[in-house]
Amino acid sequence: MPAPLGTGPLRGRLSGQEVSEYFENFASKFLRGKIQFGKEVQRIRRHPSGEGWQIDLLDVGDGHVPETRAYGRVVLCTGGCSAPRIPEQLSPSAAAAVGFKGPVIHTAQFAAKANDLLSSCSPIEADSSPEDASVVVVGGGKSAQDMCAFLANEGRKVTLVCHNLDVFLASTEPLPPFIRKSRFLSLILPHIHLRTALERFLHTTWLGRYITRFAWKAIIAYSFRSANVPVDSPLRNTVDPFWNVRLNDEGVPRPSGFHALALAGKIDDGQSVVLDDGRIVRVSAVVLDTGYKSSWEHLFGEKDLNELGLGPQPAALNTEHHWDYTTLLDPPPTHPDTTRWSSGIYRGLVPAKNITRRDLAVFGTGLTTNIGYTSEVVSHWISSYFLGDRMRIPDNVEAAIAATEREAAWLKQRFPQVSTALNPSYTAFLSFLKYVLYSSGMGGAQLTHHLANNWSQYADDLLVVDLDELKNLKEERDARRAALERPY
Repeated sequence: MPAPLGTGPLRGRLSGQEVSEYFENFASKFLRGKIQFGKEVQRIRRHPSGEGWQIDLLDVGDGHVPETRAYGRVVLCTGGCSAPRIPEQLSPSAAAAVGFKGPVIHTAQFAAKANDLLSSCSPIEADSSPEDASVVVVGGGKSAQDMCAFLANEGRKVTLVCHNLDVFLASTEPLPPFIRKSRFLSLILPHIHLRTALERFLHTTWLGRYITRFAWKAIIAYSFRSANVPVDSPLRNTVDPFWNVRLNDEGVPRPSGFHALALAGKIDDGQSVVLDDGRIVRVSAVVLDTGYKSSWEHLFGEKDLNELGLGPQPAALNTEHHWDYTTLLDPPPTHPDTTRWSSGIYRGLVPAKNITRRDLAVFGTGLTTNIGYTSEVVSHWISSYFLGDRMRIPDNVEAAIAATEREAAWLKQRFPQVSTALNPSYTAFLSFLKYVLYSSGMGGAQLTHHLANNWSQYADDLLVVDLDELKNLKEERDARRAALERPY
């Protein structure tokens, strides 16, 4: 099915509406009769026979009729941003306990509660006072910024409270594909495997370290200029893009976007509500961008979670894995939870403890900047895994756990401030801008030569990434399976 053209106001980029319409058309054309709506999964457990799964369902219609079904295989596609994490001290009950009567919601509830928020705070009038009530948004991530922009565009007073903001990429004009879709940004970030001579130069030499750091500083400085963010603006209080995954692609900044609205004074930078500045802000509503917890916890009993390794796993002590990259010198402080916990999901795809059974996989846990590309490859990987295809994966649980511990050690060294294991349904593996190398390293009969080669030529280092190189994956999988099964 042809991709949407992206002819809307985002200048070559797809809007949420365009993506939604594409998905609806795709489902109508290819998935009719294959999706059941109105069914809520209550619990997943191993079938009493020891093979396959039992799933308790609830019909969420008028009948609320429970039922139990048996399935041979399960893919967990519940996502990492569906179960809000709300600290107790910021919860609606805590707010009510101190007499606050306005709405307190998480960003995950925004669509359902948008009218409540708007009605809790009157539009700003010409004679409005700085002391008028404000909607306070807690957090500096992309969701918080989007909430602020929405409310400001609706004429409401908004105050953002956060420790720091997501960093962003922006440009004054749409970037051509050879820049936007190339591996350039991937090259100037290290990977668990350095496959080309250029990557080894950039990440294992002192000159390469200087080049990569200079490149990132130049890219972010250009992004700030493109968004007209002054040098002394609090909007420059962002995370370091090299050590973090809180990086957003703003494209060409718009007047209705977060940064433009903040610069226009329509979003308070939050300094006025910091306790040590001596001021008090009247608050009409609170929006929490405080992250998410695993969406798997309520689907499995504690015993099954532990046996499958779907929850955070105790980190291996005294690991021998270490990467002597010059670009990884002088890291920021390590988050305490990063030291304590690791993910038990092999390559963000399969629980390592269950890898030999080939009846459970997870989807959407390898955080990536190209969801379309990564999802296509992961879908084929899971299909081959379930079909029992010959694949380059560990052949026993011990080897799978060892490989997963090595990957966990890499993530701890690469992203010391990101506690990936606390929400394994979202960040079991961080491919991020290295999504092509993540995909090419999966192995298995389903991968084309575009993915399986070692990219040893310099020309490939700046190769434009194109989804068309994946369009024949099914045919290639079928042909390779037939070849492997053919008698000689």
